[in-house]
Amino acid sequence: MAPNNYPPIHEVAPPSTQPRANGKVVIITGANSLLGIGRAAASQFAQNGARAVYLCDFADDNLAAHKKDLDNRFPSVDIHVCKFDAADEAAVRNVITDALQRYQRLDVFFANAGILGPQTLFSNVDSEGFMQTLRVNTLGPFLAAKYAAPAMQKTSPTKSAPGGSIIMTASVAGLRSNAGATPYSASKAAVISLAQTLAFQLVGTGVRVNAVCPGLIETGMTSAVFDAARARGTQGKIGQLNPLRRAGHADEIARAVLFLGSDDASYVNGQAWAVDGGLSAGHPFVPGKLA
Repeated sequence: MAPNNYPPIHEVAPPSTQPRANGKVVIITGANSLLGIGRAAASQFAQNGARAVYLCDFADDNLAAHKKDLDNRFPSVDIHVCKFDAADEAAVRNVITDALQRYQRLDVFFANAGILGPQTLFSNVDSEGFMQTLRVNTLGPFLAAKYAAPAMQKTSPTKSAPGGSIIMTASVAGLRSNAGATPYSASKAAVISLAQTLAFQLVGTGVRVNAVCPGLIETGMTSAVFDAARARGTQGKIGQLNPLRRAGHADEIARAVLFLGSDDASYVNGQAWAVDGGLSAGHPFVPGKLA
């Protein structure tokens, strides 16, 4: 039996057996793809008790179906569908304003929208293609932070303390070379820098900023690679350069995003989290040639 003066553990979040997003208002961009990280993240936040989840994308052919699916599975969660360009400043400001007007709070903004950009040698990339990649992949997360950070500092009857979590989708291509084309890699390296610099500029606000860096994940963006491998019968070779020797699933990234958006991650700030099967942990090697 513990003595009377046995100190309790200082717990900073609800029990870890409870829903991780209970009562939170969440905005997700890049949520349209059937195979996407955005859709998987929306499911995780809804499953974990979010008050509301905004599904946002420039493409909207699947958004209504996503909403219907989430409405059926999680009827207590408000699901909103918004079609807009994640790099449109007015549109980003408007969706955040809508969340504040409806719920008097914003807790999580997952800036996930992105494009591959030109898939060619850098000398063949024109200025327009390069800048469009940065516009979507880097300006989008910047605008998310610009407007989400002050919104997260607002309190209300349901939110007693300021704070929140901004999560940006970067990539292992932003950490190491040979994981993506030059415009894409540059845009994702910039996202990592954004997470680091913004975390310090938001000092004392309670707003955390982190980047998640997926490895090779089967999504709508990478589906051509997986489809081609299946057509050749070489799907078993996908992901063989990482220690787990497989590609990842969108749900594996979504669960990391859920953690970063939860109070369980209250001391995680300014980080670039690689979720890549270990790919970025070492130098490139040929399987079987290095012990």
